[in-house]
Amino acid sequence: MTELHPDLRENVRLLGELLGESIRQYPGQEVYELIESIRAAAKADRRQESGSDQRLIRLLSELGDHQLLPVTRAFNQFLNLANLAEQYHGIRRNRGHFSDLAVESLGEVFERLKHQGVDPAELHQRVSDLRIEFVLTAHPTEVARRTLIMKYDEISACLGALDHSDLLPSERDDIIERLRQLVAEAWNTDEIRHHRPTAVDEAKWGFAVIENSLWEALPKFLRSLDRSLLSATGQGLPLDASPIRIASWMGGDRDGNPNVTHKVSEQVFLLGRWMAADLYLRDIKALRAELSMGDASEELRAVAGDSREPYRQVLAELRDRLKKTRDWAEARINGQPVDAEGILFQNHDLTAPLELCYRSLLSCGLDTIANGPLLDTIRRAHTLGLPLVRLDIRQEASRHAEAVAEMVDYLGLGDYLSWSEDERQAFLLRELQSRRPLVPRHWQPSEAVREVLDTCEVVAQQTPEALGSYVISMASTPSDVLNVILLLREAGMTDPMRVVPLFETLDDLSGAPDSMSALFAIDWYRNYCQDRQEVMIGYSDSAKDAGQMMAAWAQYQAQERLTEVAGQFGVHLTLFHGRGGTVGRGGGPANRAILSQPPGSVNGSFRITEQGEMIRFKFGLPRLAEQSLTLYTTAVVEATLAPPPAAQPEWREAMDWLTCRSLKAYRDVVRENPDFVPYFRQATPEQALGKLALGSRPARRKATGGVESLRAIPWIFAWTQMRLMLPSWLGSDVALEDAAESGLLPRLREMMVQWPFFKTYIDMLEMVLAKADLRIAEYYEQTLVEEPLRVLGADLRERLAVCIRQVKALKQEDELLAGAPVFAQSMKVRNPYTDPLHYLQAEFLRRDRESEARGEQVSETVEQALKVTMAGIAAGMRNTG
Repeated sequence: MTELHPDLRENVRLLGELLGESIRQYPGQEVYELIESIRAAAKADRRQESGSDQRLIRLLSELGDHQLLPVTRAFNQFLNLANLAEQYHGIRRNRGHFSDLAVESLGEVFERLKHQGVDPAELHQRVSDLRIEFVLTAHPTEVARRTLIMKYDEISACLGALDHSDLLPSERDDIIERLRQLVAEAWNTDEIRHHRPTAVDEAKWGFAVIENSLWEALPKFLRSLDRSLLSATGQGLPLDASPIRIASWMGGDRDGNPNVTHKVSEQVFLLGRWMAADLYLRDIKALRAELSMGDASEELRAVAGDSREPYRQVLAELRDRLKKTRDWAEARINGQPVDAEGILFQNHDLTAPLELCYRSLLSCGLDTIANGPLLDTIRRAHTLGLPLVRLDIRQEASRHAEAVAEMVDYLGLGDYLSWSEDERQAFLLRELQSRRPLVPRHWQPSEAVREVLDTCEVVAQQTPEALGSYVISMASTPSDVLNVILLLREAGMTDPMRVVPLFETLDDLSGAPDSMSALFAIDWYRNYCQDRQEVMIGYSDSAKDAGQMMAAWAQYQAQERLTEVAGQFGVHLTLFHGRGGTVGRGGGPANRAILSQPPGSVNGSFRITEQGEMIRFKFGLPRLAEQSLTLYTTAVVEATLAPPPAAQPEWREAMDWLTCRSLKAYRDVVRENPDFVPYFRQATPEQALGKLALGSRPARRKATGGVESLRAIPWIFAWTQMRLMLPSWLGSDVALEDAAESGLLPRLREMMVQWPFFKTYIDMLEMVLAKADLRIAEYYEQTLVEEPLRVLGADLRERLAVCIRQVKALKQEDELLAGAPVFAQSMKVRNPYTDPLHYLQAEFLRRDRESEARGEQVSETVEQALKVTMAGIAAGMRNTG
């Protein structure tokens, strides 16, 4: 087994020791020694030393109520600190310390593509036209509080400060003392939110990611891209290029979330403008200090007049308008009337004076100055603009149909919902081509429809740069898209907004190509969208509906056919990937995922959700964000210019064969077995997840209902907490076992070597199986599940064991993760800290349920400790939902 890198091990040891010091200080030496005994027992248990499991359980069972919280918090906090050390190591190793682990640079990828025959001119054009959009989504699987995240960020900065060989002893002592203070502060801070964040709180958290990380990372990344492109092609990045864009669902995603209203969306639009104005003001202040020179072009002097410092003069005017803009946004947020005269509203208002200064400096031969901080601000302005993020709106298709139906009914035109699809389309197209308004002036719609119309009005008031996509969940027909366009037009929308159908379930994915073909066949629509279309592929619900293997294959085939359909109509297609952090929701290494997409489906544009704690893991620190941007960009460029091979007919046949079996095996358990839902409710902490104030969205789309009504995040979260990891492998066990018995392993091994899609799928399956733990899953069952349901649990654990055996046989490995020893060792290091949390969680759940059965409230200590175990296990697994 590969050991942790010495530098990473040293940082984990240092942070662990500092945490130990804080625990000894408070609550004291006795608790510290107890925690160390539990940790030693957990390590011995993992080594399967005789009687070690009983010793660990005995130590945990003997804990007094006053010891529960300190013990659970200690293990939780260590896991958070270990994550910090690993996260920093990911940045550190990319600085050239350990080239075997480094992210491939932009320049290396560009040179490799040229070596493969890509023309430099085409490379330059493709990179210049690149559109990669990250959509920050709330769903917060982010368990940690923001106050702790800020402390963790400073701890990472201290690790960076220690990472210099020329430190004086006193300098090193000062840094370690600051680390000691920060760890003590984190230890003595309550790590659990006690109030669920509002949708506006979530949006503020998203803005903070930009302020604290992406604001610095974006221009640095674009400088690197510019240099690499110039070196590879002889031409740099165009000044106005914006290959990276940032969008958000925070404050715009109202699908199943009644807490997101038109007023919330309006406030989030205004908050974005306030934050943007504030951030640009800081830049302009710094630029005025820098640009003190007097030489200027005639073009600049025509604006600045006779000023001796013309650049400062132009920037002073921009500064004043930014202040007005910030004050205007603040007044609007507070509901105060305010004059909009002189504010910056269009992006051009911001970029024009900056680019005027840039052109002037170049014309005066001051290229070095022009390409300094001024260029960084220009690139921020083109990337983020005055709105800061592009807000997506998401709503369920039936809400739009109901709004149109109420209008049609009021006008006495019939029962819209009973019309055929052809009748709906004919009506919608007539209205869209008509110049008269449809909405009657004095019409009073129902409350639900009024909210839809009010949302459209808020959207219509924004500039195009402020808007991302209007995503329609449960979309299946052209009228679902046309409904939205009509409602937006009626609200006063003049610029076409991207309207994006979301295909989620297995049936949706299968029908997506025909649905889009019918839409593209409408000439009016193709003119509206200007032959550019975005389609969202849902990963979460498709996996919950059909199992991970079938969902992955259905997603792949849907993308192939959508790409083909778009090509037939001459439409440029952008696929929007609704991925989560976990494998069960499409997660995994981003570059591997992009490079395994069907050939032609990544055509210079790529859109992807970044959810919950994965935002912090990928973009939480500036250098980490820069690294993530590099990784995504190289993958999208490579997938565009050197796509993977198309699936061979025999590979398709094998996937059809496998997924036929995996789908039946998955649904036989999840849908057909009457014991499954009761077992799920008893064996996992699903019912208790509501105690964690994770986000503004309810855990269920409906207050009642079974697994089908449960959101994908708690569905994954619950199985992860008790380590059965069921959503990611159920069905694959049967498919792979049948394949082995039918002699198909040689074919599957060939697919792993030659087909990136299949290799990525198997590697992700292996990773999630390595996180599963049969002993822990059985302990939850023995503690929490009624005897009659344990038969199902035993069967599921046996099937998990079968899946593990089959993956090892397929990969011809004796152990899981033999090809990924660093990840395997990381899990090994975490286990002695997660194991006690699992055992304690099962016990706390038992007490909680017994109290509930008696009609009593479980003690506050137990409830708080239960929440801490959830947060700690989530930290130990590195992803939650």
